[in-house]
Amino acid sequence: MKYRIAPLFCRPWTLNGMSPKLIESHYENNYGAALNRLNALTRELQTLDVATVPAAIISRLSREQTTLLNSTLLHELYFASLGGDGRAPLETIANAIARDFGSVQRWRREFIALGEGLAGDCGWVLLTHVPRDGRLINQSTSDHAQSIAGGIPILALDMYEHAYHIDFGANTTAYVAAFMRNIHWQAVEARYTDAMSVPPPRRLEQPEFGDLPSITPEEVQELLDSGQRVQIIDTRPRHYSTRAQDIVDGAVWRDPERIDEWIGTLSKDEPVVTFCVYGFHIGCQSATALRKAGFDARYMAGGHYAWKAIKGRVKLFNEGVDDRGE
Repeated sequence: MKYRIAPLFCRPWTLNGMSPKLIESHYENNYGAALNRLNALTRELQTLDVATVPAAIISRLSREQTTLLNSTLLHELYFASLGGDGRAPLETIANAIARDFGSVQRWRREFIALGEGLAGDCGWVLLTHVPRDGRLINQSTSDHAQSIAGGIPILALDMYEHAYHIDFGANTTAYVAAFMRNIHWQAVEARYTDAMSVPPPRRLEQPEFGDLPSITPEEVQELLDSGQRVQIIDTRPRHYSTRAQDIVDGAVWRDPERIDEWIGTLSKDEPVVTFCVYGFHIGCQSATALRKAGFDARYMAGGHYAWKAIKGRVKLFNEGVDDRGE
């Protein structure tokens, strides 16, 4: 694998308050050096005899390769972030920023604060789209290697000294302000549009229960906190429940194998949430049976352990069992 130099995206002579000398030096001496070192290190790794070279050496070289690869990717994004008038984001990206930060102005203040917060340090400030959550997030990193797994950066501010010292000396406030004046919002919006086409990570699929409504533990917690009446049924199988120490606070345990015996105790006027150990078959089967009987029933995704993972309230298990639960 040989990495190729990317042409300089911005036109240095058009930038407002940033000299061509600064951009040229940055591109040649920092981005170029990182790319050349990346290629040299990649060749070295490819020629290693992994059967004989100590694992510690392979690990060190691989970590350095990752750092250099990130450096080249972020530098390319940095240069591609410059070249506009920086005044205002275009409509699509402006709406997305307002949605996720409250307003464009609030985003701008936060982004600038993150840059100024790295004064005297080294790192990057990134505006990143996270496909898993379908939202934008500002990110401050202290080196080249930090990133949000699965995130797609669409705007990058280089806060290493080499990015500003020629023009601004130690005045990082002036440098960040100059960067903001030169953001190429058309290019940022194009990258955001591309990032939006990346699907989130695949979710758990249970084809046999594909049409069965579910509810997240967080949503169940919100229902309980709001005081809304909801019937929460713990349907963990008996071989689990006999060893259980706790139960969702607000839930009662019912034997899923004896659903016909306790279904009559439920009200059809209030929604029902069922769950099992991990949110797979038993909770789903119980919800299916209840829906067939005319109840507004859903299963809680992730089950009992997902509830505990979000630190949902629990109580002693024997407090959730009555004579009908046995």
